Amino acid sequence: MINRAVTEKFAALPTPFYYYDLDLLRRTLDLIHEASSKYGFRTHYAVKANFNPRIVKMVAEAGFGADCVSGNEIRHCLDNGFTADDIVFAGVGKTDREIEFALDSGIFCFNCESMAEIENLSSIAAAKGKVASVAVRINPNVDAFTHNYITTGVEETKFGIHMGELEEVTDFITGSPYLNLKGIHFHIGSQILNLTAFRNLCARINELTEWFSNRCVDIDIINVGGGLGIDHYYPDTMPSIKEYFEIFGTFIRRRDHQQVLFELGRAVVGQCGSLITRVLYIKRVLGVQYAIVDAGMTDLLRPALYQAFHLIENLTSTGDISKYNIVGPVCESADTFARMAELPLTRRGDILAIRSAGAYGEAMASRYNLRDLPRALFSDDIL
Repeated sequence: MINRAVTEKFAALPTPFYYYDLDLLRRTLDLIHEASSKYGFRTHYAVKANFNPRIVKMVAEAGFGADCVSGNEIRHCLDNGFTADDIVFAGVGKTDREIEFALDSGIFCFNCESMAEIENLSSIAAAKGKVASVAVRINPNVDAFTHNYITTGVEETKFGIHMGELEEVTDFITGSPYLNLKGIHFHIGSQILNLTAFRNLCARINELTEWFSNRCVDIDIINVGGGLGIDHYYPDTMPSIKEYFEIFGTFIRRRDHQQVLFELGRAVVGQCGSLITRVLYIKRVLGVQYAIVDAGMTDLLRPALYQAFHLIENLTSTGDISKYNIVGPVCESADTFARMAELPLTRRGDILAIRSAGAYGEAMASRYNLRDLPRALFSDDIL
């Protein structure tokens, strides 16, 4: 809940901007650490969720590793408190330049997604006289029960190596003097609220670790990815972190030397961030009230891209409840945050908070329509 003292400060500030509750972020980091440590698990932060430098530094200081999907994310993490041996490099389309930078930096592991990528990594490593550690990202064909755009673990997606390719890929890696088969990697999707999906993933992981064992291939790392969702309808609630780790702690069968890694993003930062915006105009069209705000899809793309729901609160009104379409100023019909949102009587100048926007909000912002990028403010700056 954004308290009255904070709201009063918002009224004097230019909008839109992202507001981050750092106390909530610390509590979330502590909860993840406590729940994962119970099973000896290791958590990497998915930097793509939010790469704000202050947040990245806080996550590094909390002892997390980093999951990066670009060379610039690797560089950003190295500049903001992570060490190279705590960084994994994922992504379906790594460029040669990015691979070279990651090798020169001495990162912990490459999560590789195709035979073509593995062959290229071997060639680049050979030219540098280096050995690259590899985790093979396997497409487990496990449904995440989430939006099609953020489902990544079924066969029709571009992600991961299919089961039919696994023997050829394994033989190539183990036969290359420039590659070290470190482990296996999975990621079935994002914003997963049905935890049954993770139990199904555990069953597939157990089958695959047995597959490698039967071929006398030793696996040190089991990287299960991330994907744990948050409750957008109740933004003051924590994600199901304890239950999430308990599933993997209960159902994954692993040997004593095998380490289980996680790559959480949204569950780390999603609830600590809100997009703060000001109402510019109230407009009525065919009986429908529109609240036109100064934030747009350039500041928070998720509703336009995924039809994602974000709870919207009017922080400065206590009037009677009415329904509004909340829309932005961008010249696109998709620039809509909510339809028929129930808010107290809303007027020009009111301050709205679009909640649960800490993940894939600021990180996906753009300058379309030559709009300014949203700035970030933090709870310890406000109070």
